[in-house]
Amino acid sequence: MVSKRSRVLLAALLVAALGSACAAETGAGGAAAGQAGPAAGRQPQRPPGAADALTAYVERVQKAQAARALAARKWGLRATPLAAPPPPAAAEKPHITFRKGFGVGDPTLPPVFTTVPTKERVVFLTIDDGAEKDPRLLEMMDELDVPYSAFLSDYLVKEDYGYFARMRDRGVALHNHTLNHRYMPALSYAEQKREICGQQDVIEKRYGKRPPLFRPPYGNYNADTLRAARSCGVRAVPLWAAEAFPDHMEWREWDRDLHPGDIILTHFRGREDWNGTMPDMIRQVMDVVTAKGYAVARLEDYV
Repeated sequence: MVSKRSRVLLAALLVAALGSACAAETGAGGAAAGQAGPAAGRQPQRPPGAADALTAYVERVQKAQAARALAARKWGLRATPLAAPPPPAAAEKPHITFRKGFGVGDPTLPPVFTTVPTKERVVFLTIDDGAEKDPRLLEMMDELDVPYSAFLSDYLVKEDYGYFARMRDRGVALHNHTLNHRYMPALSYAEQKREICGQQDVIEKRYGKRPPLFRPPYGNYNADTLRAARSCGVRAVPLWAAEAFPDHMEWREWDRDLHPGDIILTHFRGREDWNGTMPDMIRQVMDVVTAKGYAVARLEDYV
């Protein structure tokens, strides 16, 4: 069943569209445009397809949400994930800055942040490293149409580059989590640069695009980390505000809650590492996110 929130959004879109179509009709052939009205017994002309196109769009959104509802039942979610609002235009993306207390004394370096500044009730799902390569994750996320971003370490990804190619082909952005997942502050600048730039090279070679985002292993970094990242083409360093597991959530913030723009971290893991599978983890995080009234949006649309 399509959620009440989705029905309200769709109704608003349709009303706005029909209003735009009426305005177009008036401007094209009505008295408001300084022209004579239609002859008696004739209907005013409107631009062909104006309202029809909007109706078709609304129907597509309804159909997509209905398919998501079916997928939610198939995969055992308690409720249908909410549809994210349209992303901001490129010129209107939020301005990302260092989270307070996360800077290293140079505001020109790639900013480190845990939450995207937005008023929309959206959060962002990110998955780290690449150890578990469960094909059910690809199927589940594709059917639920839930966006996520992957931060990859080559020492794990190289076991099956094809798995992450299939992920990329489904629209998932692949980002940098270093070559070997080492504790960055213990390394020299040159060593850090090899870890970061080397992974940039791998992702570009294997997947066709040099990633703009980097997450340091364990969330640990220093000024050399950020300088090395900048030299490798990194533009921003997203950390996280909450972490998802198959059986619980862990929170960075004092109120142990989600907030607009929060980034959620989880990992590519299976039963040998935690109490559940990748689909179990997705059920857990999506049930929490949806129950709190949030939709999952695509991080790259906002950063």
